Amino acid sequence: MLTIEDLSVEVGGKPILNHINMEIPDGETHILFGPNGSGKTSLMMTIIGFSGYTVTSGKIIFKGEDITRMPIYERSRLGIGVSFQRPPTINGLKIRDMVALCARKKSADVDGLAAMLNFTSFLDRDVNQHFSGGEIKRSELLQLLAQEPDLALLDEPESGVDLENIVLLGDMVNTLLEQGVKYPKDIQEHAHRKTKIKSALVITHTGHILDYISADKGQVLYNGHLCCSRNAREILKWIREYGYEECVRCAM
Repeated sequence: MLTIEDLSVEVGGKPILNHINMEIPDGETHILFGPNGSGKTSLMMTIIGFSGYTVTSGKIIFKGEDITRMPIYERSRLGIGVSFQRPPTINGLKIRDMVALCARKKSADVDGLAAMLNFTSFLDRDVNQHFSGGEIKRSELLQLLAQEPDLALLDEPESGVDLENIVLLGDMVNTLLEQGVKYPKDIQEHAHRKTKIKSALVITHTGHILDYISADKGQVLYNGHLCCSRNAREILKWIREYGYEECVRCAM
């Protein structure tokens, strides 16, 4: 699904990412750990193609196609979706219209998708205007569910979210990644099916999201270097016991 080869990135002339190599196969969810300021969001922004993140070496390959110099809208059309940690407020644009614009299928059931997230009452409000942390995350995930991306990039999905919302978000992230589960009427019928056909890169520094979603691999980004790759729960255990610095030193 995604291959990153020897990727180095600068922001404002300052090196941020150094010789990153990563591979996310079809249907796998990878967790990217790292302390604040380690370059996790910069990697996500580079994958999606935001301006200001200058690739100085390496390649980003998505579904076999080199997208390193491709504009954002083309990457999105190919099937990359993003849930931002701090998305902007968009005055004058209703959630309902935003979701319809994001939808891969023009016949998407916006009300049905919103109902899954207990978000129907927000559809006629401006995007993220006066939303709480949990409401912003539900807004972002609603757009992703409509887009049906092949690769979902989730930046700190548990950040600023209370317990009730994180349980719901975890369920909906699993729904996003699992085959055949799209609308409320499908949930009971397909509850036993756990085959993932979509891939995800989930950024976290607390690891709380792992209580609610399954992960195939964990990796640590530290000071712009990708320095560990193994079972996500093992990594989280080491981080909690010894901290990032000791975890990275041990892995190397």
